[in-house]
Amino acid sequence: MAIPVIMPRQGQSVETCIITKWFKQKGETVRTGDLLFSYETDKAAFDVESPSDGIVLEILFTEGAEVPVLANVAFIGNQGETIESVTHSAGAGTTKAEEIRKVPETRTGDSPVLKPETETVDGKIRISPRAKRYAEKKNLNYMGIQGSGPNGRIVCGDIDKALPGFSLPVKETGAPQDEFTEHPLSNIRKLIARTMHASLQNSAQLTHHMSADVRNILSARKKIKEKIQSGQEEQDITLNDMICFCVIKAIKKFPEINAHFLDDRIKVFSKVHLGIAVDTTRGLMVPSVRNADEMDLRKLSRELKSSAEACKKGNINPELIQSTAASFTISNLGNYGVEMFTPVINLPQTAILGVCTIITRPADLGNNTFGFVPYIGLSLTYDHRAVDGGPATLFLREIKEQIEGFSY
Repeated sequence: MAIPVIMPRQGQSVETCIITKWFKQKGETVRTGDLLFSYETDKAAFDVESPSDGIVLEILFTEGAEVPVLANVAFIGNQGETIESVTHSAGAGTTKAEEIRKVPETRTGDSPVLKPETETVDGKIRISPRAKRYAEKKNLNYMGIQGSGPNGRIVCGDIDKALPGFSLPVKETGAPQDEFTEHPLSNIRKLIARTMHASLQNSAQLTHHMSADVRNILSARKKIKEKIQSGQEEQDITLNDMICFCVIKAIKKFPEINAHFLDDRIKVFSKVHLGIAVDTTRGLMVPSVRNADEMDLRKLSRELKSSAEACKKGNINPELIQSTAASFTISNLGNYGVEMFTPVINLPQTAILGVCTIITRPADLGNNTFGFVPYIGLSLTYDHRAVDGGPATLFLREIKEQIEGFSY
């Protein structure tokens, strides 16, 4: 019997997802674990793997389609098998309220196209939560709008078209065709744009810069590499792991920095939930390592690597990448050679640390002796509504001292 592939539910607040890419096409052979497609929610991007060996019998939604969670998106089975016995509806285990109304299909070539149908089973207008919020923000009455999404669902593009003054893009004339290209923003790129703009617009951010002598950390890193090469050590602990470990120690001495600013109150956390910025092909993601203050260096290193890999593979728990999941965030651009930058706070957190590249510069070694010492740049951005300049500077200096006093 053909096996349906359903759109996963990523968190209780997510009702629809957007398919961004199909890795397999109808008629292709797949094996269990092969990548089938990628999709985005309004929080992050994920991949879906094939649940079994077989042939892709049918693909029900094209790239760019907004699909309700738990809906069937494809079928996998044996060559020549039919899918007539399986309806194009929500996956097994859904409640009656979650079931999706089946509508007639028309076909263009091999791709099914759903006929528009704007009403749900109970007679209410079918509109995605994101489109509904967008319409309300624009004070637009969406009743009567013809939806272009799955099953006639109204999506954000339909709201745009219904706004006064909307016009279709005009084809550029008079310019060479290769002078520029235009690409639509991905869902996660839109989210990053909104989040960054809101952070700068709704907080009082200020950045302090400081440098730390990293001779001890570099020495520890060298020892670890030598032990790995000799077979005495299997776990590779990076400079970033050591820096994060030092930051956690500093946070425990300045717990007021480990907080969320909530307009009329400040929530100070007793545990350190460390957010770490991860650059992925889909965009920037910031997973949280929960209870990082309870971990030794080795365990912290494993958890940081595991979180980063989950983000890059697209299977990170969506609850861990919400801005509220972390109590403090670190963004490390040292590998890119960045000497100084101003990281943007992941609200409602009150601060974020930017880690820069290592620069060798002259320094006093004592006894009237000068030499060249490696220093790492540290950039602390804090919300001045929640933290004053004095405590922020003392916290940054504590990070510096923890790094300079590091031992392995």
